[in-house]
Amino acid sequence: MRIGITCYPTYGGSGVVATELGIELAALGHQVHFISYSQPFRLTGRDEGIFYHEVPVSSYPLFEFPPYDLALASRMAEVAEFSQLDLLHVHYAIPHSVSALLARQMLAARGRRLPFVTTLHGTDITLVGLDRSYLPITRYAIQESDGVTSISEYLKRKTVEDFGVTRGIEVVANFVNCDVYAPIKDAVQRAEARKRLADPNEAILMHLSNFRPVKRVVDVVRIFAQVVREIPARLVLVGDGPDRSAAEWLAHDLGIHSKIHFMGKQERVNELLPLADILLMPSELESFGLAALEAMACKVPSIATHVGGVPELIDDGETGLLYEVGDVDAMASGALGLLRDPARLEAMRDAGRRTAQTRFCSTLVVPHYVRYYEQVLANQGS
Repeated sequence: MRIGITCYPTYGGSGVVATELGIELAALGHQVHFISYSQPFRLTGRDEGIFYHEVPVSSYPLFEFPPYDLALASRMAEVAEFSQLDLLHVHYAIPHSVSALLARQMLAARGRRLPFVTTLHGTDITLVGLDRSYLPITRYAIQESDGVTSISEYLKRKTVEDFGVTRGIEVVANFVNCDVYAPIKDAVQRAEARKRLADPNEAILMHLSNFRPVKRVVDVVRIFAQVVREIPARLVLVGDGPDRSAAEWLAHDLGIHSKIHFMGKQERVNELLPLADILLMPSELESFGLAALEAMACKVPSIATHVGGVPELIDDGETGLLYEVGDVDAMASGALGLLRDPARLEAMRDAGRRTAQTRFCSTLVVPHYVRYYEQVLANQGS
């Protein structure tokens, strides 16, 4: 198939999943065309069968804000025509599904079909889409999509309840490449690699996000502050965003800044995650929790919150520990309990890796997407 993919190319779960999906589809022999305002950050340009089409957005004095959604729709239609796309797959409903709908209508006027699939990722439904100014157009674009998927059962229910969507929604979970995200099997090699981040006697706690308020990065620092008072430890913060400054100031105020590595955005997180002992994900809301899945594949259990789609991924007490949002004391206690009980930590590491391999590996999930594409295309011919 020739598949067009549109996503936000920045540091965030929806862009990561869309990019990794494109890479996996290309590896299966499909032709993948990314259409966005900049190249997705995990796209290296070295993968065969992958093409990138930039969306140019012109600025005119008349426009206070450049009309990206219109430029995207026009570019989608162009790429579909010139590259003979079979379908579009847009990630994040706003504005991508609306642009895809416009592109489909533009091509239909010339007698060409361009079905599109919308994947709902989370905040496009739980936050942005519920803004009254966006709700009607978001609902309409979802209803008019030729196919709709969501990354969790939680998000599917949320979409139906909050938007009154009556069409079918296929749940296709997020996935991880279990060969790329894997533990370092050689203990000596892992110990040597950990020296870049911590002393041999120090535990490594890690957090990976886009540092938006919903990720509660300040809670991460507070949890670590309690842990490091009890045992030698380091905190590795991977990512960047609006709450980084608040986290840095708090670390200074608590006198633990020297124990924290602010790594910024990193392309090869698969090389960092296996070095951690525990991932901290105290989010206010997660529709799935991709960072936790990537950590699980690397044999790193998560301390996370019992919200959204997280319980669909993490089995509390088996592959990680779940707590109420904001319960910093309990999360710190849970982390300390694991770090002081190597046998329990190792059992949780093994269980997490096993879950990633048997339920969320790309070899299992990507074919689900392919089957869904085929179903959407078959419905076009009926």
